[in-house]
Amino acid sequence: MQAKKTLLAIAMGVAAQGAYADFISEGDLYADTKVRFESVDADDAADAKTANALTVDAAIGYETKEFYGFKVLAEYEVIKAPINNYAPETAGYDTVADPEESEWNRAQISYAKDGVTAVVGRQRIILDNARFVGNVGWRDNEQTFDAVTLGYTLGDVAVQYSYVDQVNGILRKFDADVSDHLLNVSYNTSLGKVTGYAYLLEDNDSDKTDDTYGVRFAGKKAINDTVTALYSLEYATQSVDTGAAEFDADYFALEAGALVKGVTLALGNETLGSDDGAYGFQTALATKHAFNGWADMFLATPADGLSDTYVKAAGAVKGVNLAAFYHTFDAVEGSDTYGSEVDVVASMVVAKTYTIGAKYASYSADDFGVDTDKFWLWAQTKF
Repeated sequence: MQAKKTLLAIAMGVAAQGAYADFISEGDLYADTKVRFESVDADDAADAKTANALTVDAAIGYETKEFYGFKVLAEYEVIKAPINNYAPETAGYDTVADPEESEWNRAQISYAKDGVTAVVGRQRIILDNARFVGNVGWRDNEQTFDAVTLGYTLGDVAVQYSYVDQVNGILRKFDADVSDHLLNVSYNTSLGKVTGYAYLLEDNDSDKTDDTYGVRFAGKKAINDTVTALYSLEYATQSVDTGAAEFDADYFALEAGALVKGVTLALGNETLGSDDGAYGFQTALATKHAFNGWADMFLATPADGLSDTYVKAAGAVKGVNLAAFYHTFDAVEGSDTYGSEVDVVASMVVAKTYTIGAKYASYSADDFGVDTDKFWLWAQTKF
């Protein structure tokens, strides 16, 4: 009997070693490489030269095979600028937020089984439409988080909580030592998804706190065989304590549109409120480039707040994905008309592996900022 037990223990040990070897050797090696040209021409008072940047962004990663629900992922990224006529790389030029960089972009241990998920380490966190928490994936050096994330899904209900210890921004100056709590709870209905959230942010260096509570509803409904209604509605309230002063502001977003034979048409408004002209509603962890115009004039909300009314159209022609926006920007407090912006983009996938695209943003200033034109041309491959 003892011999049988010994043989069983040896067999189990050999099997475990084999499973561990498969865990390492049968994982996935991947690479994501992007070459992008960006031009920025801003009519600033300093009369900086038009920026011209050519950057190469290469990320190489490895994720192990699943082992009792666990995986390990490590991803290293290198960003180089063969043409660096832009700030902050070269003084005297307009700014492009893609400096040369080399870093561990992600390094995490994850678990997923029976509706339970967990991620520990340097990770990517994107919640809902990334308006409040995102990875700023448009920039070469994406935003990541040193965090612990826990999730649970049961039927139509999903809960996710993250504790964030460090924010790794798109620029080193945006890195932050924090104690952030991110809670997101959603429920899928027949008409769309209802989400409630609480994002409680604290900067450990300044002791500034930023607490945001909100609710979002987004969905779509087929009207007939060719028309689908699209709709979203969101409200949030924010309280900020800087230590020297306290502020409160509200957020409201509404969009309605339709998908007609593959073409999306929509009208919307996003309002980031103001506390009597002393403070504008902020979204510190957001993918801000995706909102309020691609010229990035409103990465920080003005103290008088921001009302962004826009129309958009999107579709595809012969494999080319097209989208266009027109924005008008106004103050919430007072009567300032900030300006307007036109955004257009075209992209296509080639041979399932390569993506090429071109993008243009033109901001026309009135009572805020300066006239700014930005143009991008890129090629990307993933394997």
